[in-house]
Amino acid sequence: MEKEIIERRQGEVLLRQSANQNSKKLFLESYGCQMNFSDSEIVASILQQEGYDTTNQLEEADLILLNTCSIREKAEQTVRKRLSQFNSLKKRNPKLTIGVLGCMAERLKTKFLDEEHLVDLVVGPDAYRDLPNLLQDTDDGRNAINVLLSKEETYADISPVRLGGNGVTAFVTITRGCDNMCTFCVVPFTRGRERSRDPHSILKECEELAKNNYKEITLLGQNIDSYLWYGGGPKKDFNKASELQKATAINFAKLLDLVASSNPKIRIRFSTSNPQDMSEDVLHIMAKHKNICKYIHLPVQSGSTTVLQRMNRQHTREEYIELVDKIRKIVPECAISHDMIAGFCGETEEEHKETLSLMEYANYDFGYMFSYSERPGTPAHKKMADDVPLETKKRRLAEIIELQQKLSLQRMKTYVGKSHEVLIEGTSKKREDQWYGRISQNAVVVFPKKDNTKIGDFVKVKAIQCTSATLIGEQE
Repeated sequence: MEKEIIERRQGEVLLRQSANQNSKKLFLESYGCQMNFSDSEIVASILQQEGYDTTNQLEEADLILLNTCSIREKAEQTVRKRLSQFNSLKKRNPKLTIGVLGCMAERLKTKFLDEEHLVDLVVGPDAYRDLPNLLQDTDDGRNAINVLLSKEETYADISPVRLGGNGVTAFVTITRGCDNMCTFCVVPFTRGRERSRDPHSILKECEELAKNNYKEITLLGQNIDSYLWYGGGPKKDFNKASELQKATAINFAKLLDLVASSNPKIRIRFSTSNPQDMSEDVLHIMAKHKNICKYIHLPVQSGSTTVLQRMNRQHTREEYIELVDKIRKIVPECAISHDMIAGFCGETEEEHKETLSLMEYANYDFGYMFSYSERPGTPAHKKMADDVPLETKKRRLAEIIELQQKLSLQRMKTYVGKSHEVLIEGTSKKREDQWYGRISQNAVVVFPKKDNTKIGDFVKVKAIQCTSATLIGEQE
């Protein structure tokens, strides 16, 4: 499944408060989706115990790690280019260790050691606990690799070192891996089988965040609605569970209810939802709790049932529309965003038009839109012809983007003239005298600073105008 790629965070360097007893320096740069940024926090926590403090200065690093993504070709090109930039550093400091982590590491494996001669270390997303042993191998002059996928690993017992962000919003990973074999997607091959994390560890992590004055938590999963805890193990083995395990199992709706009830002063978001797994129960929990944000990221990928079949998506156009109708009925103020792929294998002009008509029906707030590009190793790459001409893909993508900009502006206008609760997340990038934050529906709002406000405050802001991407407001 396509994950939300946060463009402004690509290449972000993890930086946290130093530990007095640590003497080694780690430079950790992250690419890709929210899950990767969350994983970087886990890596930093593991390496903190091995004597590493983070740094944002390449020149003082003893260990450089790039946490990578295989979702988009652009990410791979960026990482390969970045690795080539470390040439001079390696020459000046032969003891410098350079490693590649994450999805790209799992997929390309030994190619990084063979082709990118700067790389000493290759570690997949389920092997971060093995980092201390792998680093010992590199200290002894050997290249090190561990890309084994796990059916059990959830890192539930590791308290992540939080990214050096605003200290207000945090990610909490509740599932790992994916069982949905969408033909265009590499995730099942790079992150393994879907497994859920112990709910007690999730609640504990959320409570710790509350104690540390975090104001918003985003629950993360490759396919969050299929969260299912019955004592551990892959979701696919649930049918082998005991009757007691089945009777006491916790699904996503129950977990969401627990998290929201236990942390009434913290805003709760979640991502990413899968249409085939989202239940009405989740929608009723959203409607029940004021602190659950009224926003759902609901990837569809195409508005055509025939394309969805070729993608091996487990829903039809009609089923997706039915789900959108339920959301509008049960949580009427809810915003919905999407992922959309233009020009998938065999896509006809009529199928493309079905995508445009679905977008108009769903009236999306915003979306993440891409033209199809083959990902090596996926079923589509192995068995289907990438037969839509590049110019046709570009034109269809442009039409999708143009329509979404129109829909986004329409949706943003519905927020104008209304008062919204906004969590202040930081200073606007364009103006030092303005704050920015998000409303419950995930729309960004900017507004003038007041002397008595600070990052982390909840404030009432009236939206007075908008663009297709931003609300402009005044604090009440």
